[in-house]
Amino acid sequence: QVQLVESGGGLVQPGGSLRLSCAASGFTSDYYVIGWFRQAPGKEREGVSCIGSSDGSTYYADSVKGRFTISRDNAKNTVYLQMNSLKPEDTAVYYCARGITGLYETDICTRRNALDAWGQGTLVTVSS
Repeated sequence: QVQLVESGGGLVQPGGSLRLSCAASGFTSDYYVIGWFRQAPGKEREGVSCIGSSDGSTYYADSVKGRFTISRDNAKNTVYLQMNSLKPEDTAVYYCARGITGLYETDICTRRNALDAWGQGTLVTVSS
């Protein structure tokens, strides 16, 4: 059974850092584009960052460029999102998701109907 489980969320002060983890099971994640998405109450889902399945190419939303870094540990079947210099506007539920085959990371992070499996989400709250 395909599963994605996020962890690492919590409360952090502005300017702080968090590292989110996305543990995959039921499939080998390095064969797929994996992305991080976020949704705040009353807001539409935003593609934050995605990492390619083979060459490691990455995509970042303009709002997080220079602050967030996506990476993967294939041995652990896990994808990470290192979040630095956090801002209150980063507050959201963060989800990881698996991209459908045949698309690259930019398409998966920016197009709707490009994901076929989602985790349950982990809440990130940036506040003093």
